[in-house]
Amino acid sequence: MSKALVVAIDGPVAAGKGTLARRLAAHLGLRHLDSGMIYRATAARLLSSGGNPEDGVAAEKAALALTAEDLARPNLRDQEIGGAASRIAALQPVRDALLAFQRAFAAEEPGAVIDGRDIGTVVCPDADVKLYVTAGLEERATRRFEELVSRGETANLDDITNEIAERDRRDMERAVAPLRQADDAVLVDTSELDADAAFEKAVEIVVKQLNARAKTSI
Repeated sequence: MSKALVVAIDGPVAAGKGTLARRLAAHLGLRHLDSGMIYRATAARLLSSGGNPEDGVAAEKAALALTAEDLARPNLRDQEIGGAASRIAALQPVRDALLAFQRAFAAEEPGAVIDGRDIGTVVCPDADVKLYVTAGLEERATRRFEELVSRGETANLDDITNEIAERDRRDMERAVAPLRQADDAVLVDTSELDADAAFEKAVEIVVKQLNARAKTSI
């Protein structure tokens, strides 16, 4: 019986995992899911209705009511949405409401490349390949600054650095599914790598891992 191929990619904000995941999915002929967008869409839905990210009941309600249309909202990359998403992601009821969707997506053939914070540790602990993509704080802040400026938005590098550092702290210290590298994940540090170099390194890792699995299953 055929089985969906799952590649889990975790890591902190602005490390380049989203771009890498999209390219890897296209290269492997798999579907792609940015799990962070699910939480961002939930946060956007919550904020648009006047809800508070600290209100667990309201956040859970927004998660349960999430639709495909919410994932297409144009403001999901806004800093405010990202901050709210990080806060609601620490709430167990919200995570429970969104976990089934992610697992169903991963299980559908031919498979998927999914990126987020807890894909390899919680969502898909049995993923065929796990990568942990990271980069230094200053490099990540600079990338996010340049991204915002390229979109015509006003941005301050110091503020962005502080915001990312605070988000890292929340993501890594939260009691529910904290951000961490899975024991069997391969580390990919993109601090000194451009998008093409990171992609080439990831492809090499994936091919090596899949070949190793194929040999052990014979």
